[in-house]
Amino acid sequence: MFSAGALLLAPTSTQDSTEDMGKTIPRCLQQLDLRKSVVGLATGAGAIYLLYKAIRAGIKCQPPLCSNSPICIARECPVPGERALPQEAPAPKASPKGRPKGLAIERERHGRDSGEIRRLLNSLECKQDEYAKSMILHSITRCVYLLEAEASACTTDDICLVGEMLDDKDNSVKIQALNALKAFSGIRKFRLKIQEHSIKVLELISTIWDTELHVAGLRLLNSLPMPDYVHPQLRRVMPALMEIMQSDYILSQVQAVRLLSYLAQKSDLLYDILNCQVHSNFLNLFQSSQPGSLLFEVLVFAERLSEGRNATHYRAVKWHYNEQSLHEALFGDESRLADRLLSLVIHPEEEVQIQACKVIVSLQCPQDLGCRPSTCRPSHSYFKNGE
Repeated sequence: MFSAGALLLAPTSTQDSTEDMGKTIPRCLQQLDLRKSVVGLATGAGAIYLLYKAIRAGIKCQPPLCSNSPICIARECPVPGERALPQEAPAPKASPKGRPKGLAIERERHGRDSGEIRRLLNSLECKQDEYAKSMILHSITRCVYLLEAEASACTTDDICLVGEMLDDKDNSVKIQALNALKAFSGIRKFRLKIQEHSIKVLELISTIWDTELHVAGLRLLNSLPMPDYVHPQLRRVMPALMEIMQSDYILSQVQAVRLLSYLAQKSDLLYDILNCQVHSNFLNLFQSSQPGSLLFEVLVFAERLSEGRNATHYRAVKWHYNEQSLHEALFGDESRLADRLLSLVIHPEEEVQIQACKVIVSLQCPQDLGCRPSTCRPSHSYFKNGE
Protein backbone atom coordinates (compact mmCIF):
# COMPACT_ATOMS: atom_id res chain seq x y z
CA MET A 1 0.00 0.00 0.00
CA PHE A 2 1.24 3.49 -0.77
CA SER A 3 2.45 5.23 2.40
CA ALA A 4 4.95 7.76 3.77
CA GLY A 5 7.49 4.94 4.27
CA ALA A 6 7.56 4.38 0.53
CA LEU A 7 8.54 8.01 -0.01
CA LEU A 8 11.45 7.75 2.44
CA LEU A 9 12.84 4.74 0.60
CA ALA A 10 12.60 6.47 -2.79
CA PRO A 11 15.78 7.80 -4.61
CA THR A 12 16.99 11.24 -3.64
CA SER A 13 17.44 12.73 -7.06
CA THR A 14 14.58 14.77 -8.34
CA GLN A 15 14.42 13.18 -11.78
CA ASP A 16 14.77 9.63 -10.54
CA SER A 17 12.38 10.38 -7.78
CA THR A 18 9.78 11.62 -10.23
CA GLU A 19 10.17 8.57 -12.47
CA ASP A 20 10.02 6.15 -9.57
CA MET A 21 7.07 7.98 -8.12
CA GLY A 22 5.16 7.53 -11.40
CA LYS A 23 5.85 3.79 -11.26
CA THR A 24 5.15 3.33 -7.55
CA ILE A 25 1.73 5.01 -7.34
CA PRO A 26 -0.01 2.79 -10.01
CA ARG A 27 1.57 -0.29 -8.43
CA CYS A 28 0.19 0.64 -4.99
CA LEU A 29 -3.25 1.34 -6.41
CA GLN A 30 -3.28 -2.08 -8.11
CA GLN A 31 -2.38 -3.73 -4.83
CA LEU A 32 -5.17 -1.82 -3.04
CA ASP A 33 -7.79 -2.95 -5.61
CA LEU A 34 -6.57 -6.54 -5.32
CA ARG A 35 -6.88 -6.49 -1.54
CA LYS A 36 -10.40 -5.06 -1.75
CA SER A 37 -11.42 -7.83 -4.13
CA VAL A 38 -10.03 -10.47 -1.80
CA VAL A 39 -11.87 -8.99 1.19
CA GLY A 40 -15.12 -8.82 -0.81
CA LEU A 41 -14.81 -12.43 -1.91
CA ALA A 42 -14.14 -13.51 1.67
CA THR A 43 -17.16 -11.60 2.95
CA GLY A 44 -19.46 -13.06 0.26
CA ALA A 45 -18.22 -16.58 0.95
CA GLY A 46 -18.85 -16.13 4.66
CA ALA A 47 -22.41 -14.94 4.06
CA ILE A 48 -23.12 -17.91 1.78
CA TYR A 49 -21.70 -20.30 4.37
CA LEU A 50 -23.88 -18.83 7.12
CA LEU A 51 -26.95 -19.09 4.90
CA TYR A 52 -26.07 -22.71 4.14
CA LYS A 53 -25.80 -23.50 7.86
CA ALA A 54 -29.20 -21.88 8.56
CA ILE A 55 -30.93 -23.85 5.78
CA ARG A 56 -29.27 -27.07 6.91
CA ALA A 57 -30.35 -26.47 10.53
CA GLY A 58 -33.94 -25.82 9.38
CA ILE A 59 -34.03 -29.06 7.38
CA LYS A 60 -32.75 -31.06 10.32
CA CYS A 61 -35.16 -29.39 12.77
CA GLN A 62 -37.77 -31.80 14.17
CA PRO A 63 -41.47 -30.96 14.83
CA PRO A 64 -42.31 -29.92 18.38
CA LEU A 65 -43.33 -32.48 20.93
CA CYS A 66 -47.02 -33.28 20.76
CA SER A 67 -49.23 -33.10 23.80
CA ASN A 68 -51.18 -36.22 24.68
CA SER A 69 -53.96 -34.17 26.27
CA PRO A 70 -57.55 -34.95 25.16
CA ILE A 71 -57.88 -31.25 24.35
CA CYS A 72 -55.40 -31.59 21.43
CA ILE A 73 -57.39 -32.86 18.46
CA ALA A 74 -55.23 -31.69 15.56
CA ARG A 75 -52.34 -34.08 16.22
CA GLU A 76 -52.34 -37.25 18.29
CA CYS A 77 -49.39 -39.31 19.58
CA PRO A 78 -49.53 -42.92 20.80
CA VAL A 79 -47.04 -42.25 23.61
CA PRO A 80 -46.65 -39.05 25.68
CA GLY A 81 -43.64 -37.11 24.44
CA GLU A 82 -43.45 -38.83 21.04
CA ARG A 83 -42.97 -36.47 18.14
CA ALA A 84 -45.99 -35.87 15.93
CA LEU A 85 -45.93 -36.87 12.30
CA PRO A 86 -45.53 -34.10 9.71
CA GLN A 87 -48.83 -33.15 8.10
CA GLU A 88 -47.69 -34.20 4.63
CA ALA A 89 -46.58 -37.65 5.79
CA PRO A 90 -49.21 -40.41 5.43
CA ALA A 91 -50.46 -41.44 8.85
CA PRO A 92 -50.36 -45.16 9.62
CA LYS A 93 -53.63 -46.84 10.49
CA ALA A 94 -52.65 -47.72 14.04
CA SER A 95 -49.77 -47.67 16.46
CA PRO A 96 -48.29 -50.85 17.96
CA LYS A 97 -50.64 -50.38 20.90
CA GLY A 98 -53.66 -50.14 18.61
CA ARG A 99 -54.20 -46.42 18.96
CA PRO A 100 -54.47 -44.43 15.69
CA LYS A 101 -51.79 -41.86 14.94
CA GLY A 102 -51.53 -38.72 12.82
CA LEU A 103 -53.99 -35.93 12.16
CA ALA A 104 -57.51 -36.61 13.43
CA ILE A 105 -58.98 -34.40 10.70
CA GLU A 106 -56.97 -36.23 8.02
CA ARG A 107 -58.21 -39.62 9.25
CA GLU A 108 -61.75 -38.24 9.18
CA ARG A 109 -61.22 -37.12 5.58
CA HIS A 110 -60.06 -40.62 4.59
CA GLY A 111 -62.92 -42.37 6.35
CA ARG A 112 -60.98 -43.54 9.40
CA ASP A 113 -62.40 -43.02 12.88
CA SER A 114 -59.98 -41.25 15.22
CA GLY A 115 -62.08 -42.08 18.27
CA GLU A 116 -61.43 -38.61 19.69
CA ILE A 117 -65.06 -37.74 20.50
CA ARG A 118 -65.59 -41.12 22.14
CA ARG A 119 -62.49 -40.67 24.33
CA LEU A 120 -63.69 -37.22 25.37
CA LEU A 121 -67.17 -38.48 26.23
CA ASN A 122 -65.66 -41.33 28.24
CA SER A 123 -63.50 -38.79 30.08
CA LEU A 124 -66.60 -36.74 30.84
CA GLU A 125 -68.21 -39.75 32.52
CA CYS A 126 -65.31 -39.99 34.95
CA LYS A 127 -65.18 -37.86 38.06
CA GLN A 128 -63.56 -34.60 37.02
CA ASP A 129 -63.07 -31.20 38.62
CA GLU A 130 -64.92 -28.17 37.27
CA TYR A 131 -62.05 -26.94 35.13
CA ALA A 132 -61.46 -30.34 33.55
CA LYS A 133 -65.17 -30.75 32.73
CA SER A 134 -65.25 -27.31 31.16
CA MET A 135 -62.20 -28.07 28.99
CA ILE A 136 -63.52 -31.49 27.95
CA LEU A 137 -66.86 -29.98 26.91
CA HIS A 138 -65.03 -27.28 24.97
CA SER A 139 -63.04 -29.96 23.14
CA ILE A 140 -66.22 -31.92 22.40
CA THR A 141 -67.70 -28.79 20.81
CA ARG A 142 -64.68 -28.37 18.55
CA CYS A 143 -64.68 -32.06 17.61
CA VAL A 144 -68.37 -32.02 16.66
CA TYR A 145 -67.73 -29.16 14.23
CA LEU A 146 -64.50 -30.65 12.82
CA LEU A 147 -65.24 -34.39 12.83
CA GLU A 148 -68.75 -34.58 11.40
CA ALA A 149 -68.82 -38.33 10.76
CA GLU A 150 -67.69 -39.17 14.29
CA ALA A 151 -70.20 -36.72 15.75
CA SER A 152 -73.01 -38.32 13.73
CA ALA A 153 -72.01 -41.70 15.14
CA CYS A 154 -72.79 -40.54 18.68
CA THR A 155 -75.98 -41.64 20.43
CA THR A 156 -78.80 -39.95 22.28
CA ASP A 157 -77.21 -41.22 25.50
CA ASP A 158 -74.23 -39.03 24.69
CA ILE A 159 -76.58 -36.06 24.30
CA CYS A 160 -78.08 -36.85 27.70
CA LEU A 161 -74.60 -37.00 29.22
CA VAL A 162 -73.79 -33.53 27.90
CA GLY A 163 -77.23 -32.26 28.98
CA GLU A 164 -76.57 -33.42 32.54
CA MET A 165 -73.79 -30.86 32.74
CA LEU A 166 -76.44 -28.12 32.68
CA ASP A 167 -77.09 -28.99 36.34
CA ASP A 168 -73.47 -28.42 37.33
CA LYS A 169 -72.91 -25.79 40.00
CA ASP A 170 -70.21 -24.02 37.98
CA ASN A 171 -71.38 -21.51 35.37
CA SER A 172 -68.43 -22.16 33.05
CA VAL A 173 -69.43 -25.84 32.84
CA LYS A 174 -73.02 -24.83 32.04
CA ILE A 175 -71.82 -22.49 29.29
CA GLN A 176 -69.60 -25.13 27.68
CA ALA A 177 -72.43 -27.67 27.88
CA LEU A 178 -74.74 -25.22 26.09
CA ASN A 179 -72.10 -24.70 23.39
CA ALA A 180 -71.70 -28.47 22.96
CA LEU A 181 -75.47 -28.95 22.62
CA LYS A 182 -75.54 -26.14 20.07
CA ALA A 183 -72.87 -27.98 18.05
CA PHE A 184 -74.83 -31.24 18.22
CA SER A 185 -78.03 -29.44 17.16
CA GLY A 186 -76.54 -29.15 13.68
CA ILE A 187 -77.08 -32.92 13.33
CA ARG A 188 -80.73 -33.56 12.50
CA LYS A 189 -81.19 -36.80 14.44
CA PHE A 190 -80.27 -35.13 17.74
CA ARG A 191 -82.60 -32.11 17.54
CA LEU A 192 -85.62 -33.72 19.18
CA LYS A 193 -83.49 -34.97 22.06
CA ILE A 194 -81.89 -31.56 22.51
CA GLN A 195 -85.34 -29.93 22.49
CA GLU A 196 -86.07 -31.77 25.72
CA HIS A 197 -83.57 -29.47 27.42
CA SER A 198 -85.35 -26.29 26.26
CA ILE A 199 -87.18 -25.74 29.54
CA LYS A 200 -83.95 -26.16 31.51
CA VAL A 201 -82.17 -23.70 29.22
CA LEU A 202 -84.97 -21.14 29.64
CA GLU A 203 -84.72 -21.56 33.40
CA LEU A 204 -80.98 -20.91 33.35
CA ILE A 205 -81.40 -17.80 31.21
CA SER A 206 -84.09 -16.34 33.44
CA THR A 207 -82.46 -17.08 36.81
CA ILE A 208 -78.74 -16.47 36.19
CA TRP A 209 -77.56 -13.02 35.08
CA ASP A 210 -74.44 -13.97 33.15
CA THR A 211 -73.95 -12.49 29.68
CA GLU A 212 -71.90 -15.42 28.35
CA LEU A 213 -74.52 -17.88 29.59
CA HIS A 214 -77.25 -15.76 28.00
CA VAL A 215 -75.47 -15.79 24.64
CA ALA A 216 -74.80 -19.55 24.75
CA GLY A 217 -78.34 -20.41 25.87
CA LEU A 218 -80.08 -18.11 23.40
CA ARG A 219 -77.91 -19.31 20.51
CA LEU A 220 -78.99 -22.86 21.34
CA LEU A 221 -82.67 -21.93 21.52
CA ASN A 222 -82.45 -20.00 18.24
CA SER A 223 -81.11 -23.11 16.52
CA LEU A 224 -84.15 -25.18 17.53
CA PRO A 225 -87.89 -24.98 16.86
CA MET A 226 -89.82 -24.34 20.06
CA PRO A 227 -92.37 -27.11 20.71
CA ASP A 228 -95.80 -26.10 22.01
CA TYR A 229 -95.25 -27.66 25.44
CA VAL A 230 -92.54 -25.06 26.08
CA HIS A 231 -94.93 -22.09 25.60
CA PRO A 232 -96.03 -21.92 29.28
CA GLN A 233 -92.39 -21.64 30.33
CA LEU A 234 -91.80 -19.02 27.61
CA ARG A 235 -94.59 -16.87 29.08
CA ARG A 236 -92.91 -17.01 32.48
CA VAL A 237 -89.48 -16.02 31.17
CA MET A 238 -90.75 -13.29 28.81
CA PRO A 239 -89.81 -10.46 31.24
CA ALA A 240 -86.29 -11.85 31.49
CA LEU A 241 -85.97 -12.00 27.70
CA MET A 242 -87.13 -8.41 27.47
CA GLU A 243 -84.55 -7.37 30.08
CA ILE A 244 -81.77 -9.06 28.14
CA MET A 245 -82.96 -7.29 25.01
CA GLN A 246 -82.59 -3.94 26.78
CA SER A 247 -79.20 -4.71 28.34
CA ASP A 248 -75.91 -3.19 27.18
CA TYR A 249 -74.31 -6.37 25.81
CA ILE A 250 -74.76 -6.46 22.03
CA LEU A 251 -74.29 -10.22 21.52
CA SER A 252 -76.95 -11.20 24.05
CA GLN A 253 -79.27 -8.43 22.84
CA VAL A 254 -79.12 -9.68 19.26
CA GLN A 255 -79.81 -13.27 20.32
CA ALA A 256 -82.71 -12.22 22.58
CA VAL A 257 -84.35 -10.14 19.81
CA ARG A 258 -84.01 -13.03 17.36
CA LEU A 259 -85.80 -15.36 19.76
CA LEU A 260 -88.54 -12.80 20.44
CA SER A 261 -88.99 -12.23 16.69
CA TYR A 262 -89.52 -15.96 16.25
CA LEU A 263 -91.97 -16.11 19.14
CA ALA A 264 -93.89 -13.07 17.82
CA GLN A 265 -95.07 -15.29 14.96
CA LYS A 266 -96.83 -17.59 17.44
CA SER A 267 -100.39 -16.32 17.76
CA ASP A 268 -100.81 -17.63 21.32
CA LEU A 269 -97.69 -15.75 22.49
CA LEU A 270 -98.18 -12.44 20.69
CA TYR A 271 -100.24 -10.78 23.43
CA ASP A 272 -97.77 -11.88 26.13
CA ILE A 273 -94.98 -10.21 24.21
CA LEU A 274 -96.88 -7.01 23.48
CA ASN A 275 -98.07 -6.66 27.08
CA CYS A 276 -94.57 -7.24 28.51
CA GLN A 277 -93.28 -4.26 30.48
CA VAL A 278 -90.34 -2.34 29.03
CA HIS A 279 -88.17 0.59 30.13
CA SER A 280 -89.19 4.15 29.40
CA ASN A 281 -86.23 4.53 27.02
CA PHE A 282 -87.05 1.41 25.01
CA LEU A 283 -87.08 3.33 21.73
CA ASN A 284 -83.37 4.04 22.16
CA LEU A 285 -82.94 0.64 20.53
CA PHE A 286 -84.06 2.32 17.29
CA GLN A 287 -81.40 5.03 17.38
CA SER A 288 -79.04 5.21 14.43
CA SER A 289 -76.09 5.13 16.84
CA GLN A 290 -76.85 1.47 17.63
CA PRO A 291 -74.80 -1.22 15.83
CA GLY A 292 -76.28 -2.16 12.48
CA SER A 293 -76.65 -5.83 13.45
CA LEU A 294 -78.80 -4.93 16.46
CA LEU A 295 -80.80 -2.31 14.56
CA PHE A 296 -81.68 -4.79 11.84
CA GLU A 297 -82.91 -7.41 14.33
CA VAL A 298 -84.94 -4.85 16.28
CA LEU A 299 -86.60 -3.65 13.06
CA VAL A 300 -87.46 -7.23 12.07
CA PHE A 301 -89.00 -7.68 15.51
CA ALA A 302 -91.07 -4.50 15.13
CA GLU A 303 -92.28 -5.59 11.68
CA ARG A 304 -93.44 -8.97 12.94
CA LEU A 305 -95.21 -7.40 15.91
CA SER A 306 -96.95 -4.96 13.58
CA GLU A 307 -98.04 -7.70 11.21
CA GLY A 308 -99.26 -9.84 14.10
CA ARG A 309 -101.41 -7.14 15.70
CA ASN A 310 -102.91 -6.28 12.30
CA ALA A 311 -103.98 -9.87 11.64
CA THR A 312 -107.74 -10.44 11.50
CA HIS A 313 -107.91 -12.99 14.29
CA TYR A 314 -105.88 -10.75 16.62
CA ARG A 315 -107.91 -7.59 15.93
CA ALA A 316 -111.11 -9.54 16.54
CA VAL A 317 -110.32 -9.40 20.28
CA LYS A 318 -110.19 -6.22 22.33
CA TRP A 319 -106.91 -6.44 24.17
CA HIS A 320 -105.91 -4.36 27.16
CA TYR A 321 -102.29 -3.34 27.71
CA ASN A 322 -100.56 -1.80 30.69
CA GLU A 323 -99.11 1.70 30.37
CA GLN A 324 -95.47 0.56 30.37
CA SER A 325 -96.06 -2.26 27.89
CA LEU A 326 -94.16 -2.93 24.70
CA HIS A 327 -97.39 -2.25 22.79
CA GLU A 328 -97.65 1.27 24.14
CA ALA A 329 -93.96 1.96 23.50
CA LEU A 330 -94.29 0.93 19.86
CA PHE A 331 -97.91 1.48 18.89
CA GLY A 332 -99.39 3.75 21.57
CA ASP A 333 -100.68 7.28 20.97
CA GLU A 334 -97.59 8.79 22.64
CA SER A 335 -95.08 6.66 20.79
CA ARG A 336 -92.31 8.37 18.84
CA LEU A 337 -91.46 5.33 16.75
CA ALA A 338 -92.35 7.11 13.49
CA ASP A 339 -89.61 9.69 14.04
CA ARG A 340 -87.06 6.97 14.74
CA LEU A 341 -88.07 5.04 11.61
CA LEU A 342 -87.79 8.07 9.37
CA SER A 343 -84.27 8.75 10.63
CA LEU A 344 -83.29 5.13 9.88
CA VAL A 345 -84.41 5.40 6.26
CA ILE A 346 -81.15 7.26 5.58
CA HIS A 347 -79.01 4.89 7.66
CA PRO A 348 -75.57 4.12 6.13
CA GLU A 349 -76.33 0.36 6.03
CA GLU A 350 -78.67 -0.65 3.23
CA GLU A 351 -80.30 -3.57 5.03
CA VAL A 352 -81.27 -1.24 7.88
CA GLN A 353 -82.79 1.22 5.40
CA ILE A 354 -84.83 -1.51 3.70
CA GLN A 355 -86.04 -2.97 6.97
CA ALA A 356 -87.07 0.46 8.29
CA CYS A 357 -89.16 0.95 5.14
CA LYS A 358 -90.78 -2.45 5.68
CA VAL A 359 -91.82 -1.45 9.19
CA ILE A 360 -93.31 1.81 7.92
CA VAL A 361 -95.31 -0.08 5.30
CA SER A 362 -96.53 -2.64 7.84
CA LEU A 363 -97.70 0.17 10.11
CA GLN A 364 -99.73 1.83 7.37
CA CYS A 365 -101.06 -1.28 5.63
CA PRO A 366 -102.87 -3.85 7.80
CA GLN A 367 -101.94 -7.36 6.74
CA ASP A 368 -105.45 -8.51 5.86
CA LEU A 369 -105.94 -5.53 3.54
CA GLY A 370 -102.67 -6.02 1.67
CA CYS A 371 -100.68 -3.06 0.40
CA ARG A 372 -103.24 -1.67 -2.04
CA PRO A 373 -103.06 2.16 -2.09
CA SER A 374 -106.85 2.54 -2.21
CA THR A 375 -107.42 0.53 0.96
CA CYS A 376 -104.39 1.30 3.13
CA ARG A 377 -105.34 3.09 6.29
CA PRO A 378 -102.68 5.05 8.16
CA SER A 379 -102.22 4.27 11.83
CA HIS A 380 -103.19 7.39 13.75
CA SER A 381 -100.85 6.48 16.60
CA TYR A 382 -97.89 6.75 14.21
CA PHE A 383 -98.45 8.90 11.20
CA LYS A 384 -100.71 11.70 12.35
CA ASN A 385 -102.11 14.18 9.84
CA GLY A 386 -101.33 11.88 6.94
CA GLU A 387 -97.57 11.71 7.53
